[in-house]
Amino acid sequence: MADAPAYFTRIGPDEYLPTRFAQSHWGPDRLNGPAVVGLVAHAFETRCGSPDFMPTRLTVDMFRAAHRVPTTVEIRVVRDGRRVQSAECDVHQGDRLVARATLVQYRRSAPPPGSEWTPPVEPSQLPTPDNDLLPYVGSDAGGWTRSPAEHQNTSRKRFHYRAINILDGQDNSPFERAVVTAEATSLVTNLGTRGIGYINGDLTVALARLPVGEWVCVQADTHWTADGISVGTATLFDQTGPFGSGMVTAVANAAAQIDFSQRWFAPGEINYE
Repeated sequence: MADAPAYFTRIGPDEYLPTRFAQSHWGPDRLNGPAVVGLVAHAFETRCGSPDFMPTRLTVDMFRAAHRVPTTVEIRVVRDGRRVQSAECDVHQGDRLVARATLVQYRRSAPPPGSEWTPPVEPSQLPTPDNDLLPYVGSDAGGWTRSPAEHQNTSRKRFHYRAINILDGQDNSPFERAVVTAEATSLVTNLGTRGIGYINGDLTVALARLPVGEWVCVQADTHWTADGISVGTATLFDQTGPFGSGMVTAVANAAAQIDFSQRWFAPGEINYE
């Protein structure tokens, strides 16, 4: 929809200008993770997408803070094979490389014979979707609410979200929707009793299929920490069940810790990192 919120507006063939919705809570003029990974997903799908291939693994390394300045993307096809395709993406702001990503795609085909093990993972009862911009945040101890503040605890977290558009005036594809929402792996694994004190430097999304519908749920699976380093994994769900996984690694960022109990979120303020 033309009037829907979006992270970027296009200002050139491969150049984009961040909007206010791309603003992060980690610091002034910084971009949030969903905006960065969403732009990468859009660039990959635009240049490399094919109905014959499934975008199965996307890894985005966000090794430098991105800011609200014109942003360009560059795509390189590494392998264009019959069954496996791979490409790389660089995200530049001026002469600074702020992120680099890799996409692996597999040709879709029929499954092999037999059955395999799958974990008995199911989300809790999901809230009923509405037209509000705010996501739902949930925890075993706090149920479902529209703010992380009630979930600063040590129980398992989950995030139910209808991702806003990556580009102004253009609806997200299922792949873009999955990637943007999967970035909440950092939120559901790193949210603790004092808020979020780890900032993720990457995101890996692994997809067996694309999500059905606009709403995607991210539920924490594991969270391990030592020496100021965090590793977290999550399962992605849609209205029909699990369809993929997210993983993030993160480093302690106590100087800029986000304590949601000290913040009030306006109706249009939809990003929590």
